[in-house]
This record gives sequence, C-alpha cells and structure tokens, in this order.
Amino acid sequence: MLYRVQKHAARRLHYDFRLQLGSVLKSWAVTRGPSLVAGERRLAVAVEDHGLDYADYEGVIAPGSYGAGVVLLWDRGTWEPDGDPATALAAGSLAFTLHGEKLSGRWRLTRMRPRPRERHVSWLLIKSHDAAARRTGEPDVLEENPLSVVTGRTVEDIAAAAA
Repeated sequence: MLYRVQKHAARRLHYDFRLQLGSVLKSWAVTRGPSLVAGERRLAVAVEDHGLDYADYEGVIAPGSYGAGVVLLWDRGTWEPDGDPATALAAGSLAFTLHGEKLSGRWRLTRMRPRPRERHVSWLLIKSHDAAARRTGEPDVLEENPLSVVTGRTVEDIAAAAA
C-alpha cells in the first residue's frame, strides 16, 4: 500500500502524513513533521481523506481553495500494517512499517483522548526503537533532507515556478 509525506506550506508549515487504506489516503497533519528519534511523539491531527490521485501531487493549491499553499512531495514509499489496519485505527492504535525513501522502520499512530471543543481527532506519531531510529541529538531528518523526492526542489522553488 502507498505511503506519502507532503510538506505543505499553507497557513502554517506542516507535513501531511498519508497512508493508503483501500481506495483512499488516510491523512494526518503533523505540525512539526515526523521524527526519526525513537520514542519522540509528534502531534498528528486527523484531516480529511484524499483520493489516490492526490498521492503524487506537487504544486500550488490556489488561494481560496481547501489547503491553499505550496505542496512538496517530501517522501514516498510503501507501508505494511501489523494486522488489520481498519480495526487498529478504530481501536486508536495502529502499528506499521514504512519503506520510504527518507523514513523507514517501525512506527505507531496512537489516538489521544478528545479535548473539549476539539474539531479534529488528535493522534501521536511515534517512531519505534529499531535499526532505522536515531537518538536524541542526531541530525533531524527534516533539516537533513528538505527537498522533494520527485523534483529535488524546495517549497520556495515550487512557489517561484508557479508565480
């Protein structure tokens, strides 16, 4: 199944983490981006599902449209769930393995308890302790590899090309 991370410079810069489940991409906005540091928790807010045709999108979403801003395809690959992913998501804890160009190894998405007046469901994206994990203080994969896996461009390059 497909796996994608899109760097999205919308109202605020974030990373859209997407896992294919059937004919859709289940999607979470990861505010600080994924981390390879084992055990580090990153807030991942559930957002609307996207169609598979959006998996390789890179470009500029027009002002006034949902998600307006620049989208860069930061990582791509495949993923394998531990067990049935639909059941795991419904239960609030999905363990999986990524085979990406930048991210790999074992991960977990864990649903947080809802807070009053929260509009979207919050999850935590957590890197497991494995051979692909890094220790605190090692280089940040987001800074180390900021470019598109498709075009080698930056967010700024994509915005300039669209202007």
